[in-house]
Amino acid sequence: MEHILYLDGNFNNISWIIQTNEAVMTQSRKHTENHKNKITKIQSKYVALHAALFWGIGTFIIKNEDIIKIKLDEKIMYEHLKLKIIADDDFIKNKIKFIQMFIKQRKLKVEFEIINLENNLATKELE
Repeated sequence: MEHILYLDGNFNNISWIIQTNEAVMTQSRKHTENHKNKITKIQSKYVALHAALFWGIGTFIIKNEDIIKIKLDEKIMYEHLKLKIIADDDFIKNKIKFIQMFIKQRKLKVEFEIINLENNLATKELE
Protein backbone atom coordinates (compact mmCIF):
# COMPACT_ATOMS: atom_id res chain seq x y z
CA MET A 1 0.00 0.00 0.00
CA GLU A 2 1.10 3.57 -0.57
CA HIS A 3 0.93 6.31 2.06
CA ILE A 4 1.63 10.02 2.16
CA LEU A 5 2.93 11.27 5.50
CA TYR A 6 2.87 14.90 6.62
CA LEU A 7 4.38 15.89 9.96
CA ASP A 8 5.05 18.95 12.03
CA GLY A 9 6.16 19.94 15.48
CA ASN A 10 6.72 22.95 17.68
CA PHE A 11 7.82 23.56 21.26
CA ASN A 12 4.64 22.09 22.76
CA ASN A 13 3.05 19.69 20.26
CA ILE A 14 3.61 17.29 17.39
CA SER A 15 1.20 16.29 14.65
CA TRP A 16 1.03 14.02 11.64
CA ILE A 17 -1.32 13.01 8.88
CA ILE A 18 -1.15 9.67 7.06
CA GLN A 19 -3.09 9.55 3.81
CA THR A 20 -3.84 6.25 2.08
CA ASN A 21 -6.15 5.31 -0.75
CA GLU A 22 -8.90 4.47 1.73
CA ALA A 23 -8.55 7.03 4.50
CA VAL A 24 -6.85 10.03 6.10
CA MET A 25 -5.66 9.61 9.68
CA THR A 26 -4.88 12.78 11.65
CA GLN A 27 -3.10 12.73 14.98
CA SER A 28 -1.65 15.32 17.34
CA ARG A 29 0.00 14.97 20.71
CA LYS A 30 1.42 17.20 23.40
CA HIS A 31 5.11 16.72 24.02
CA THR A 32 6.08 14.73 27.08
CA GLU A 33 7.54 16.76 29.94
CA ASN A 34 11.00 15.58 28.82
CA HIS A 35 10.56 17.45 25.54
CA LYS A 36 8.03 20.23 26.18
CA ASN A 37 9.72 23.61 25.66
CA LYS A 38 13.13 21.88 25.87
CA ILE A 39 13.77 20.96 22.24
CA THR A 40 14.10 22.98 19.06
CA LYS A 41 11.46 23.11 16.36
CA ILE A 42 13.58 20.88 14.09
CA GLN A 43 14.06 18.37 16.91
CA SER A 44 10.30 18.45 17.46
CA LYS A 45 9.71 17.60 13.80
CA TYR A 46 11.99 14.58 14.16
CA VAL A 47 9.99 13.51 17.21
CA ALA A 48 6.84 13.85 15.08
CA LEU A 49 8.30 11.69 12.30
CA HIS A 50 9.46 9.05 14.78
CA ALA A 51 6.05 9.02 16.51
CA ALA A 52 4.14 8.95 13.22
CA LEU A 53 6.04 5.91 11.95
CA PHE A 54 5.75 4.14 15.32
CA TRP A 55 2.01 4.91 15.54
CA GLY A 56 1.38 3.98 11.90
CA ILE A 57 3.11 0.63 12.32
CA GLY A 58 1.52 -0.01 15.72
CA THR A 59 -1.99 0.61 14.41
CA PHE A 60 -1.35 -1.59 11.36
CA ILE A 61 -1.89 1.30 8.96
CA ILE A 62 1.71 0.99 7.76
CA LYS A 63 2.62 -2.59 6.97
CA ASN A 64 5.83 -4.31 5.92
CA GLU A 65 7.07 -3.29 2.48
CA ASP A 66 4.61 -0.38 2.15
CA ILE A 67 5.55 2.75 0.23
CA ILE A 68 5.66 5.98 2.23
CA LYS A 69 6.07 9.41 0.68
CA ILE A 70 7.27 11.63 3.51
CA LYS A 71 6.63 15.35 2.96
CA LEU A 72 9.18 17.57 4.70
CA ASP A 73 8.98 21.34 5.00
CA GLU A 74 12.55 21.67 6.29
CA LYS A 75 15.48 21.50 3.88
CA ILE A 76 17.83 20.34 6.64
CA MET A 77 15.64 17.30 7.35
CA TYR A 78 15.66 16.43 3.65
CA GLU A 79 19.46 16.72 3.65
CA HIS A 80 19.77 14.46 6.71
CA LEU A 81 17.26 11.83 5.61
CA LYS A 82 17.55 11.75 1.83
CA LEU A 83 21.08 12.99 1.15
CA LYS A 84 22.53 11.32 4.29
CA ILE A 85 24.28 14.48 5.46
CA ILE A 86 25.28 13.83 9.08
CA ALA A 87 23.54 16.00 11.67
CA ASP A 88 25.59 17.89 14.25
CA ASP A 89 22.90 17.41 16.89
CA ASP A 90 23.05 14.21 18.99
CA PHE A 91 19.30 14.33 19.67
CA ILE A 92 18.60 14.39 15.93
CA LYS A 93 21.18 11.68 15.24
CA ASN A 94 19.37 9.44 17.73
CA LYS A 95 15.95 10.09 16.15
CA ILE A 96 17.37 9.41 12.67
CA LYS A 97 18.76 6.10 13.96
CA PHE A 98 15.31 4.99 15.16
CA ILE A 99 13.59 6.23 12.00
CA GLN A 100 16.06 4.30 9.84
CA MET A 101 15.59 1.25 12.06
CA PHE A 102 11.80 1.30 11.45
CA ILE A 103 12.37 1.68 7.72
CA LYS A 104 14.86 -1.19 7.58
CA GLN A 105 12.99 -3.58 9.91
CA ARG A 106 9.70 -3.14 8.06
CA LYS A 107 11.34 -3.04 4.61
CA LEU A 108 9.55 0.21 3.87
CA LYS A 109 10.07 1.96 0.58
CA VAL A 110 10.47 5.58 1.58
CA GLU A 111 10.62 8.66 -0.60
CA PHE A 112 11.39 12.09 0.86
CA GLU A 113 10.05 15.26 -0.71
CA ILE A 114 10.53 18.91 0.21
CA ILE A 115 7.33 20.93 0.35
CA ASN A 116 6.53 24.55 1.19
CA LEU A 117 5.39 25.18 4.74
CA GLU A 118 1.96 26.34 3.52
CA ASN A 119 1.48 22.91 1.87
CA ASN A 120 2.14 21.01 5.10
CA LEU A 121 -1.27 19.60 6.08
CA ALA A 122 -0.03 18.63 9.56
CA THR A 123 0.72 22.24 10.52
CA LYS A 124 -2.98 22.98 11.00
CA GLU A 125 -3.18 20.19 13.57
CA LEU A 126 -0.61 21.74 15.93
CA GLU A 127 -3.02 24.18 17.53
